[in-house]
Amino acid sequence: MKKNKSSISKARSYAEIGEFWDEHDLSEFWKQTKKVKFDLVLEPEATYYPVEKRLSEKIQLVARKQGVPSDTLVNLWLKQKVKEQKSSRPSGKLSAKSV
Repeated sequence: MKKNKSSISKARSYAEIGEFWDEHDLSEFWKQTKKVKFDLVLEPEATYYPVEKRLSEKIQLVARKQGVPSDTLVNLWLKQKVKEQKSSRPSGKLSAKSV
């Protein structure tokens, strides 16, 4: 970490910065701040697919029984299915019968 990473706190480590802001409020230092411009690219970390209500309820029930969130269970199942498909189909193509 560079010397004086934080100009307001004068901290020399991320831990010191955290400690400083745990005890202070930005409003105390507002006049010391300056405007900055930056680009931000937001990409979703998840893709959502519609699931039939009755199927969703069954998934939630199984997830509760296994003690995991339903989204974790669905992701595990889908990873397993994709792995099976890759190993059973030389071309890697899915058929409607296998879905």
